[in-house]
Amino acid sequence: MIVRKAEEADAQGIFDVETESFSVPWSLQAITRELANPNLTMYYVLADEDGTIAGYAGLWRVLDEGQITNIALKQQYRRQGYGELLLRVLMEAAWEDGCSDIFLEVRVSNIGALHLYRKLGYQVLSVRKNYYSEPEEDAYVMDCKKENYQWITNSYKKDE
Repeated sequence: MIVRKAEEADAQGIFDVETESFSVPWSLQAITRELANPNLTMYYVLADEDGTIAGYAGLWRVLDEGQITNIALKQQYRRQGYGELLLRVLMEAAWEDGCSDIFLEVRVSNIGALHLYRKLGYQVLSVRKNYYSEPEEDAYVMDCKKENYQWITNSYKKDE
């Protein structure tokens, strides 16, 4: 498995992951638009040895802030550390690109994702009522400041 910067040709593979992962997936057209706009977006894919897209992570950049759009993996690649790998690559690219904060929304019931985000230095800022549909659910708005991520990363590396 490799993580690499997404290309426009990856749109269908990302769409396949999207439709497997979310009850209300983004359209292929929306994904294609995202990939065609690298001045405002940053996307990475996880690909297996034959080039099949197994997962992806994306971010919108606005001035010195990043907003994670989605992180998703095909079912057979979940709970193996690939989500953390994708998220770390995306975040480190955002930091290198000048972001000082990265925000995201996450379902309040998504315990696995919440654990990962907290591990990487994210903190809950607020709750968005009924943010998600199918099923309807609140979302936590979370933020990670660059200095919090660096501390977590440095601490993690020392423990290895």
